[in-house]
Amino acid sequence: MKTGMIGLGAMGIGMARNIAKAGYLTGIYNRTAAKAQSLAEELNVTAFDSPAQLAANVDIVLLCVSADRDVLEVVSAIAEAVKPGTIVVDMSTVGSDTAKQAAAILARKHAAFLDAPVSGGVEGAKNGTLAMMVGGSLAVLEQIRPVLETMTRCIMHMGPTGSGQATKAVNQVMAAGINQAVTEALAFAKAQNLTLDKVIEVISGGAAGNWFLQHRGPTMTQGTFAPGFKLALHHKDLIICQNMAAQSGASTTLVDMTIADYERLMAEGYGDEDISALYRLKTVDSD
Repeated sequence: MKTGMIGLGAMGIGMARNIAKAGYLTGIYNRTAAKAQSLAEELNVTAFDSPAQLAANVDIVLLCVSADRDVLEVVSAIAEAVKPGTIVVDMSTVGSDTAKQAAAILARKHAAFLDAPVSGGVEGAKNGTLAMMVGGSLAVLEQIRPVLETMTRCIMHMGPTGSGQATKAVNQVMAAGINQAVTEALAFAKAQNLTLDKVIEVISGGAAGNWFLQHRGPTMTQGTFAPGFKLALHHKDLIICQNMAAQSGASTTLVDMTIADYERLMAEGYGDEDISALYRLKTVDSD
């Protein structure tokens, strides 16, 4: 199964390395050509000049780009040269409607489409331990499962096209809540003059323990916010959640609060930091 990867950002580059390690990666494409060429030399694969050129030379096309507009732009470019029977898998985080539009574009070319967003951050992409939520044909998913397993620890088929993105929206709402809870709790601990590393260790071993507390607690309390998941990207995802909720009538209290907090941080120049930079607001408020 010749596989091509489009999008070599913080997530995509880790995915590409794991696919290459398993022997499936044939070629890559990135808007910044120099980045693609450097990785192509490292992995001994081809750096293609365009998404269409890549699509013409592989059986599976994997996408990991930033926004709905980017996904539709790339899918339209792929459709110019895609072969019938090709499988396109979008691992970006976009709206369910965007996934359905992409599937329709490719269906006209007799190519299959799966929306397969992932969770696990940069660490998960690097270590091949992502969780993947998939919308589309189960038969198509099973056909390419070995390729997807090079990047993941869990692959779950969620239903028809768009279901993967809907599930990822659930994940992003939950991530916002965890971020709010952990940052506020640790700011509270600081205000109580507790030793923060001890607080993190003991609570991580109990009922309130969670991945974010364990992995981001020690760094945020030291004022370090190197991105595992950029705040501006989570903000973009929560706008998607907000729009989806407006269509269904679901509550957005937590989403609305987090979007407002993120916009304040972005205005102060912290958009490229990890989402744990929310701790900046909590500690200021608790002083």
